[in-house]
Amino acid sequence: MHERFSTTGLRGLMLAMTTLMSALVVTARPTSHNRAEIPSQYKWDLAPIFAGWPAWEEGMKEIDGKMTAFAALKGTLTQGPQAVLHAYRLYDEIGMLQDRIYNYPALQRDLDTRNQEVGGRFQRVQALFAKFGTATAWFTPELLTVPQATMEQWIVQTADLGIYRFTILDNYRVQKHVLDEKGERLLSFSSRSNGTPRSAFQELSTSDIKYPKVTLADGKEVTLTPGAYQAILATDYNQADRAKSFEAYLKTYAATANTYGALYNGVLQRDWFLAQARNYPATLDAALDGNNIPTAVVETLVTTTRRGTAPLQRYLRLRKRLLGLETYHLYDSGIPIYQIAKEYPYDAARQTVIESVAPLGPDYQAKMRKLFAGGCLDVYENDGKRSGAYSAGVYGVGPYMLLNYNDTLDAVFTLAHEAGHSMHTILAFETQPFVTANYTIFVAEVASTMNERLLLRKLLETITDPKERFVLVQHAVDNIVGTFYTQVLFADFELEAHRLAEQGQPITVDVLKEIYGRLLRDYYGEAVASDELYRYTWTRIPHFYNSPYYVYQYATCFASSAQLFKALNTGPEAERAAVTARYLNLLKSGGSDYPMALLKTAGVDLTQQATVQAVVDQMEELVTQLEAEAAKIK
Repeated sequence: MHERFSTTGLRGLMLAMTTLMSALVVTARPTSHNRAEIPSQYKWDLAPIFAGWPAWEEGMKEIDGKMTAFAALKGTLTQGPQAVLHAYRLYDEIGMLQDRIYNYPALQRDLDTRNQEVGGRFQRVQALFAKFGTATAWFTPELLTVPQATMEQWIVQTADLGIYRFTILDNYRVQKHVLDEKGERLLSFSSRSNGTPRSAFQELSTSDIKYPKVTLADGKEVTLTPGAYQAILATDYNQADRAKSFEAYLKTYAATANTYGALYNGVLQRDWFLAQARNYPATLDAALDGNNIPTAVVETLVTTTRRGTAPLQRYLRLRKRLLGLETYHLYDSGIPIYQIAKEYPYDAARQTVIESVAPLGPDYQAKMRKLFAGGCLDVYENDGKRSGAYSAGVYGVGPYMLLNYNDTLDAVFTLAHEAGHSMHTILAFETQPFVTANYTIFVAEVASTMNERLLLRKLLETITDPKERFVLVQHAVDNIVGTFYTQVLFADFELEAHRLAEQGQPITVDVLKEIYGRLLRDYYGEAVASDELYRYTWTRIPHFYNSPYYVYQYATCFASSAQLFKALNTGPEAERAAVTARYLNLLKSGGSDYPMALLKTAGVDLTQQATVQAVVDQMEELVTQLEAEAAKIK
C-alpha cells in the first residue's frame, strides 16, 4: 500500500486542452456524502477479491490450513531442491491468499471507519498473521544450513527454482544477521512490544489530545484540529491569524513534550536493540540492509542537500516579497501567492491525466484508460470514509485506488500521483511472478512523481496566462520543497537522534529541540524568522514514531524521477526512446532485484552527488522562471 505523504504549499494547475474538454461528458461531483447515492462507476467493486464475507471466512480457514501445512515442513529443507521448491510454492500460495484476506476487510474499513464489525474482522487478520510469523521462525535458519554452493547448484539443476533465485540467495547475503531458530523465535515475540511507541503516539496525538480554540480576526471561533489548522495556513491571508493559530497549535504538542520525548526515546532504543541483536554496526545499516541500500545513499543525500539550500532560501524570500510581509515565518509557507478560482471535475481531469502520459507510449495509455474504466477507483468522499489517497495492490486482482476527489487543483495532481503507483503495480503484476512482484518503497515514488511531472509539462505547454503559469511553476517548486527539502531535513533529524542513542547519550526534550532548531537554521537560514515553538515540530511527525528511516526515500525517489524525466525529454529521439524503454522496464521489474540495481539499469545512481544535485539545479531554474512569470503579472 502506498500512501501519499502530504506536503505543504499550493498545488496549482489549469486543465488544458479546452477543445478536448468541451467534447467530454462531464459528470458533476456528487452533492451527497451518502455512499449509497454515489454512482457505482465511481466506487470500488471488491467482488474480484471475494464474492462476500462467507467466501472471506472460507479464505480464513484455507489460509489457516496452509499455515499449518507450512509449519509441518520444518526439518525437510535439507532433503533437496524439490523440498525447497515445495516450501516456496506453498509460501507463495499463502502470500497470495494473504493479499486478498488482508485487503478485503482493510479496504472496506477505509470506506467506513465507523463499522466496528469490519474493524473486528481486520483485527482477526492481524492476529492470524502474527501467529504465522512465529510459526515460520524456523524457515530461514534451516534454509541457511544448506551451504550456499549447494543451494546454487540446486537452483541450476531445478528449472522451477529459477524464479526464487533472487529471494533465496538474498538470505545468504544477510546470513550473518540471521539468528538461530531460538533467537529468531525470541525476536518474533518482541514484535508485539515493538509497536508500543507507535501505538502510544497515536493515542496521545489523536485520542487524548485536546485541540485548542482560537478566535480569528473576523470573530469566528475555530477548534484547531489538524485539518482546520492546515486550512487556516492555506486560506487565511491575515498573518496575525496564522501566527495565533500556529502558537496555539504547537503549544498543544509542547505541553506534553516530555511524553513525546519519552516515546521517541523508546523508538531510538528499540531500533538500537534490534540493530545490536542482528549484529549491525549502526541503526542506519540495519534499516537499509533489507533492500541492500548503501549507507552512502542517505549520507550523500543529506550532505548534498545541505549544500544546496540557497535556491530554497531564495524562493522563501520571493514569497515574502510577493506576499508583502515584513517578516516571513514557516506558517506563511502554505498561503497562495495567487489564486485561480476554478473547479476541475473528475471526468475531465481523468482524461487530462491520460493524455499527459502519452510520452510513455500507447500501451501505457491504454492500460491507464482501462484502470480508470471503473471498479478500481473509489473517487469521492462519503460519510465515514478515511481521508487522503492511496493505491493498494492485490496480486491476481490488481490495484485499488482510494481518492477523496473534490474538484480542486490538488486533487488532479493526486489523481496523477496515485495513478502512477497503480500503473507501477499493473506492469509489475503482469510481468513478475508473485515472489518478485512487489516493488520496494525505495522505488515506489518514482512512478508517482514521474506522472506528476508529465502532467505539469502537459499543462505548461498549453497555458499562456502569466498568473496561471506562475501557479503551475509554483506547484513544481512546492513539490521540491515538500517532497525533497522537507523530507531530507526529517531524515537528517532521525540520523542525528539515532546516532546519539547509539553513543549512549541522553535523549531529552531539550536535546531533541536543539537538534531540530539547528536544522531549521541550517536549511532555511535567515530567509525564515526563528520561532521557538517550531523546535517542537518533531513531536507531531507520525513517520518518526511509525517508520523510522523511511522519509528519506521520498527524496531519493524524487531525485530519481527528476533524472529520468530529464533524460526522457532531452537528446535525440532514439536516445529518448531508449530511456523510455528502460523506465518502463524498471516498472515491470517489480522486486526482481535490489532497488539500487534496478535504478542503475534505468540510468540512476543515487550514490553520486550529481543525482541529488540535479534536484537542487532544477529548483534554481524553477525559481528563476517563477521570478520571470511574477514580473509579467500586473
